[in-house]
Amino acid sequence: MKGLAWLAVASLVACVGAAAQGPDPAATFPNRPVRLVVPFPPGGSNDILGRFVAQHLSERLGQQVVVENRAGADGLIGTDMVARAEPDGYTLVFVSTSYTMNAAIHKMPFDPLKSLVPVARVASGGNLIAVNPKLAANNIGELIAMAKAEPGRLRYASSGLGGFNHFGGALFNSLAGVRIEHVPYKGGGPALLDVMSGHVEIVFGTLTQALPHVRSGRLKALAVGSPKRSPLLPNLPTIAESGVPGYDGSIWWGVLARAGTAPSIVAKLNAGINSVMRDPEAVKWLESEATEPVTDTPESFARLIESELVKWKRIASEAGIRAD
Repeated sequence: MKGLAWLAVASLVACVGAAAQGPDPAATFPNRPVRLVVPFPPGGSNDILGRFVAQHLSERLGQQVVVENRAGADGLIGTDMVARAEPDGYTLVFVSTSYTMNAAIHKMPFDPLKSLVPVARVASGGNLIAVNPKLAANNIGELIAMAKAEPGRLRYASSGLGGFNHFGGALFNSLAGVRIEHVPYKGGGPALLDVMSGHVEIVFGTLTQALPHVRSGRLKALAVGSPKRSPLLPNLPTIAESGVPGYDGSIWWGVLARAGTAPSIVAKLNAGINSVMRDPEAVKWLESEATEPVTDTPESFARLIESELVKWKRIASEAGIRAD
């Protein structure tokens, strides 16, 4: 089912239910705390941004938004929990690009187009390739030369099998014509720690999560994966301009609710999240975390998810990414 049709059907079902029950459910929503499930461990970009959104959305809603980390299976466990929750707006999930990647390689426990509905996209950013400071490579060209000299010796850490950074590394291998072995971790935090400690040489991670360690000198950044250079690291080239043309490792983050949630509640949550993203102090903080705030409609977010599902299925096939 196409994106807008998917959203329209979900909204229609909710409208019919709301009409049968009487008054608009958004009139009294929320009258108790809202749970925001982050389906990844603490310390990763989803967790950092999810907690930021929860804190400031609490102020807009007048009720506490509580973050609950439910990690596992590259986000599938926590997301599936929300896909099975009551469709009342009190249980939400904070997802990222990996939500659309999972369907390319996993047998999904829920339908990414039918089980959940978009509430709001909140931010976008890029990935980063960084190495342990002791590794001799100081740029992408030197890394590629090293990888070609000894195929399979170098390893890259990612936040998990089939996740955003696994796709980022596999895409790099494919476009650069190298074989750097993948080492999956249960979250971006543990992956970064092992590269900083020297157990693994390379990491593909979000700029949001890796930037503090780059600034402290515990990681050596080689390039950013976004189409344009980051204003936070203006002297750091992109992967594409460093000899790997066509590389694009952009990432987005957003909030979903259980399908069947009343459209008026979705609209209220969307307005609250968009208000957070427009706040000047929030914009300043997000930019310091190497992300760009986004204000979006549920319909626009639905179209993005639909197109990303198609895109990453193609890339998984081309790069040979499998959930082994």
